[in-house]
Amino acid sequence: MLRIGNVIFSLDILEKKFVCDLSDCHGRCCRDGDSGAPLSDEEVAVLDEIWPVVKEYLRPEGIMAVEAQGTSTTDFENDKITPLISNAECAYTMIENGIYRCGIEKAWAEEKISFQKPLSCHLFPVRMKKFTGFLAVNYQELPICSGARRRGTDEGVYVYEFLKEPLIRAVGEKVYSELCIAAKELRMRK
Repeated sequence: MLRIGNVIFSLDILEKKFVCDLSDCHGRCCRDGDSGAPLSDEEVAVLDEIWPVVKEYLRPEGIMAVEAQGTSTTDFENDKITPLISNAECAYTMIENGIYRCGIEKAWAEEKISFQKPLSCHLFPVRMKKFTGFLAVNYQELPICSGARRRGTDEGVYVYEFLKEPLIRAVGEKVYSELCIAAKELRMRK
């Protein structure tokens, strides 16, 4: 573990390599899992606000799921999450060329909204959890991302490098810069 201020990072973020490979996984992170994407209270409010715009990008079954469950819901641990279609994929997914993609992000890319997507989705496969006095940031090595690990190894890109933008969004520019310095120091010691 590496502590920077009140953020504790797993060393896997610094040592493992990763680059998403949608041609391999087909966006399975949007459809496989035990619940929807975790949401902050602020994101719940944003989803309510942007729903009329995002709705235009979704499949009929996604629209029906949101209309039945709300723009967010709670899971078995009482955490706020995105709603699901038939207890499977995220209601905000769309399918393009056989690949699950985020309808929220598509609306953002087309500059219809200013919210890119939930931070938990942007950070995937890294997960954050708040504890009293610190924030834990951990990398999850999941079978659905085997192609991303191969591609990361082939391209020589570490998890923290691939996730630069969402990590800055999560912990700020200063902490991210210190994370990069720590990663280089760790590699020099090996």
